[in-house]
Amino acid sequence: MTMLEGMTSIDLGSSPMQETTGDIMSADELMETPEERYERLLQRAQVEDLNEVSGIGCLYQSGVDRLGRPVIVFCGKWFPAQNIDLEKALLYLIKLLDPIVKGDYVIAYFHTLTSTNNYPSLHWLREVYSVLPYKYKKNLKAFYIVHPTFWTKMMTWWFTTFMAPAIKAKVHSLPGVEHLYSAITKDQLEIPAYITEYDMATNGLHYFNPVPTAS
Repeated sequence: MTMLEGMTSIDLGSSPMQETTGDIMSADELMETPEERYERLLQRAQVEDLNEVSGIGCLYQSGVDRLGRPVIVFCGKWFPAQNIDLEKALLYLIKLLDPIVKGDYVIAYFHTLTSTNNYPSLHWLREVYSVLPYKYKKNLKAFYIVHPTFWTKMMTWWFTTFMAPAIKAKVHSLPGVEHLYSAITKDQLEIPAYITEYDMATNGLHYFNPVPTAS
């Protein structure tokens, strides 16, 4: 992907989520505080059927890091940003993370083999960030981006400069999976095979050391 393609893939306008929420929000919802809105979304997340999002498998908890903090894995390639109900995606994120973010946690985002079809709009990212309460930002201790590209670097710079400067020091771009092992042991990191295969093809076999099996 060229630099120009990476830049034009960022949609600064409306998103499916914006269109959906704009049509169904009542006058009371428009007047609610951020805290009230989050509580309303949390209640919805706990009762609505979110199988179409959870079944994708792009967002899940995978063990804990070396300090005992829950690790949230996000696989960018499996997030169909252009073909998913983004409101349900937000609800699923809230359902998964709400009980976790009451304490410290880390996120490992794998940008491996993603395409423009996996890139959510900037509007949606801003919407998500504005909805999530302070505990999400405060208790996030590290955000690892594995296999970064120009797009991720540009988005990270923009997001942490203009929207979330408080988390700028928590974001770490890593060229390979091996670099995660200083923070997360292998047995606590469950990732799809395509990530490991890409890592070996790109960085060499020394990046992957299988655990020996008992004879």
